[in-house]
Amino acid sequence: MSAPTVLNNVRIVDPSRGIDEVGSILIGADGRILAAGADARNQGSPDGATVRDCLGLTAVPGLVDARVFVGEPGAEHRETIASASRAAAAGGVTSFIMMPDTDPVIDDIALVEYVKKKARDTAIVHVYPAAALTKGLHGTEMTEMGLLQEAGAVAFTNGRHGLYDTQVLRRAMTYSREFSAVVALEPRDQYLGTSGVMNEGLLASWLGLSGVPKEAEIIPLERDLRIAGLTRAHYHAAKISVPESVEAIKSARQRGVNVTSGISINHLALNENDIGEYRTFFKLSPPLRAEDDRMAMANALAAGDIDIIVSSHDPQDVDTKRLPFADAADGAIGLETMLAAALRLHHNGQVPLMRLIDAMSTRPAQIFGLDAGTLKPGARADITLIDLDEPWLVAKDGIASRSKNTPFEDARFSGRAVATYVAGLLVFSL
Repeated sequence: MSAPTVLNNVRIVDPSRGIDEVGSILIGADGRILAAGADARNQGSPDGATVRDCLGLTAVPGLVDARVFVGEPGAEHRETIASASRAAAAGGVTSFIMMPDTDPVIDDIALVEYVKKKARDTAIVHVYPAAALTKGLHGTEMTEMGLLQEAGAVAFTNGRHGLYDTQVLRRAMTYSREFSAVVALEPRDQYLGTSGVMNEGLLASWLGLSGVPKEAEIIPLERDLRIAGLTRAHYHAAKISVPESVEAIKSARQRGVNVTSGISINHLALNENDIGEYRTFFKLSPPLRAEDDRMAMANALAAGDIDIIVSSHDPQDVDTKRLPFADAADGAIGLETMLAAALRLHHNGQVPLMRLIDAMSTRPAQIFGLDAGTLKPGARADITLIDLDEPWLVAKDGIASRSKNTPFEDARFSGRAVATYVAGLLVFSL
């Protein structure tokens, strides 16, 4: 139980109800929202409530990050569930889905239950486990999807790994349909561009680095879409990076395929030129694309053709990042900077604020069936308070994550989360 809380004079942006208005939010002692909107200003305050004047601040449903890699179990030196939850709270993220790429892999009931218990005991935000689609993420044998879902898995994925056996994929999607489960995959070709380390093009040639062509994403995506249509499964393209992928998904939707898609915030805020002089914090998978691609993807997000934004938080340490560019591991942390980087698209007028919050909160909650993404009365009071114009600098010593491999080190942002409430409890405040 938490103390009742009232947030007054706050701009409320709630995509689940299409609301953008100034009003109040009343939170009960049970951690649920009693009222939220302009009309809530006249309802008074519950007895013993903590009242906060939020003039100049914007309240949104707590952000939901659908793709977070955590080191625990097996690589706690990179990130634990507890440290990831603190990083999430600092970024306004109140719920995240944890990928199964751990050691051991989350491919059985005991490990799903381990994640849930560890999160319950140590995390300050909601943590939902995604289970491996195939045992050991090897892509050859399906996991026990029904039992894993009963244990609490909210999605099935092969994590960082592609799934190349189309027969295994067909069987997995067929079974997932029976359980109304989401199959989330990164489209990645088994052979094309596997030796590449950045986007294929003129810049890669200048830098003397091998490239990854767009087709390494487009070809497996089109294959996945065809199998999703064949099996009538819910397929989620977890990370796409080029406009041709958007067109393939739009075409599949016109054929009746049940498909949703996500994009990493890095591919909306950065491009291949940011690699500069072989800066390994910008070595990602899929690789950062050209500026024209980035612009096209931002426009697709604004149009709703891309459903959600993810941080793709992937902590790496010095041993895996402080290497020559071609040898460094892929991945960057992002829980703490996803919101601020996304607000750049709002400030430059490219993506409306309502659509941004929808993509980072309401829509991912809908796709994965989570109790989140709304400020409607009766909902759990997961709330992010944002100062849309707060200037700040990403400093290494201010990062909550155990790993510091952010591509936004020393970046200047306008806008950030200034307070995060989880089930009515204040878990982060500047």
